[in-house]
Amino acid sequence: METINNVELKDKDIYPDEKVLESIIGDSYQYYLSLLKLFDEYELNVEWRYYHDGKTWLCKVQKKKKTIIWMSAWTGYMQATIYVPESRMQEVWDLDLSARATERIKAAARVGKSQPCIFDIRDELAVQDLEKVLRLKIEWN
Repeated sequence: METINNVELKDKDIYPDEKVLESIIGDSYQYYLSLLKLFDEYELNVEWRYYHDGKTWLCKVQKKKKTIIWMSAWTGYMQATIYVPESRMQEVWDLDLSARATERIKAAARVGKSQPCIFDIRDELAVQDLEKVLRLKIEWN
């Protein structure tokens, strides 16, 4: 049975700097740093912002002005989501993703005409899976 976990970073007055993020995601912080390096390689911009509608801090990762990834901090890990149009999902299924990533994507409820590809960034495998979908999303734009 999966443990219920809540998104962190609810206080609009506490910016999610390195110290705050490390205290929340703990041992997974090293994989968050791997993501930041990956984003640099792909020339992506990272912006943390407090969203009043969801009452939480979210990280928007963009290529130029196009949003590629949304991230949120959870106890013990960072969650990264890439929204893929339903019409392009076969290209995702053709990637060599781990069984864990495939199951998680299949289990996610659609959002409008998009399928969220959700990755819990807890280890190197999750970073590798995310990069595969990230490359695909960048190619489309």
